Amino acid sequence: MSITARSACVFALYSPRQTGYRANPMSKPEPKPWILGIHAYQPGKSKSASGKPLVKLSANENPLGTSPAALEALAQARGEAATYPDPDSRALREAIASLHGLDPARVVCGTGSDELLNLAAQGFAGPGDEVLFSRFSFAVYDIAARRCGATPVEAPDRDFGTDVDALLGAVTERTRVVFLANPNNPTGTFLPPSEVARLHAGLPSDVLLVVDEAYGEYVDPALQSAAFALAAAHDNVLVTRTFSKIYGLAAERIGWATGAPSLIDVLNRIRGPFNVTISGQRAALAALGDQDFVRASRIHNAAERARLAEAVAALGNHGLSFSPSEANFLLVHFEGEVTAAQALEALGEAGYAVRHLPGQGLPRSLRITIGKTDDMARVIAALRTLCGEAA
Repeated sequence: MSITARSACVFALYSPRQTGYRANPMSKPEPKPWILGIHAYQPGKSKSASGKPLVKLSANENPLGTSPAALEALAQARGEAATYPDPDSRALREAIASLHGLDPARVVCGTGSDELLNLAAQGFAGPGDEVLFSRFSFAVYDIAARRCGATPVEAPDRDFGTDVDALLGAVTERTRVVFLANPNNPTGTFLPPSEVARLHAGLPSDVLLVVDEAYGEYVDPALQSAAFALAAAHDNVLVTRTFSKIYGLAAERIGWATGAPSLIDVLNRIRGPFNVTISGQRAALAALGDQDFVRASRIHNAAERARLAEAVAALGNHGLSFSPSEANFLLVHFEGEVTAAQALEALGEAGYAVRHLPGQGLPRSLRITIGKTDDMARVIAALRTLCGEAA
């Protein structure tokens, strides 16, 4: 039989006409119903409504930039653009484990911690299950739940922070994953290690607790290893971190997680096979080796955050207040004659983009990233002027 004849037979064998299938000419691919419930993540703006470029204090980026050592590693990695990266990020995992006293076999790297948060939901929840988190939590938790067909459940907050009792009270037989951002985004609140341990102790052993520590390096170093110890001691705790914040590598999308071998195994099964680029792995390695940059970033952040908090407190008679923050931003509340919308506009006129989050239930608040010293002085001056005070 000729190749042409053989091909015709194969086509006939698999033709819809031969199987009785009749396609509706008006039909189209339909997404799963739970996908349509997702509201796409909205990143922080860097331009005004008119298109004017603004200093970006809306995405919690490091105002000190990136470690020079990491920048040099990025430059050197450009020559390897045609090569696939190490699929296991072995050297990076070993460096992470060495710095934090972890077992590298219990570390997995991801395309930012966002990938790992989504994989945690995908690996342990699905249709008919519930994914639980506190009100005013990271917007990705809702998306992660819906992506895998699970139902997102919000527990009431306490003063814009996590209420452990409310979370435990919202656990049902359908709960499979609990997300905890600590420090929390977008509010900056921090749950002390004893409360995180109490939350874990109150959860059923078959519920996965994911402690999202994207801002963990901004916390007092004495408190930074508590969640790691919890993950090392239990089979149902996963801790995630990122190089996007204090390490200043947001553009490279590098994150990591640690947990029990069984948890890491699941994430490795479903993550992208080459999910961290060569440049990302090299830059993250170099960044880990420059802890002086990390310390300088933490010190700068603490000082400027305290200055902004003091300035906001001084405007309390105009209805301004803030949520205590352990992150690299401050959530400022506007409950008086000055509204959040007015402040957003005034700061935009002063040249700054900050984050207004009415879609996350915070119409009267602005999340302001801690920037450079001069920028924070101008932000404070703009707020004072808006309130009728001398700048």
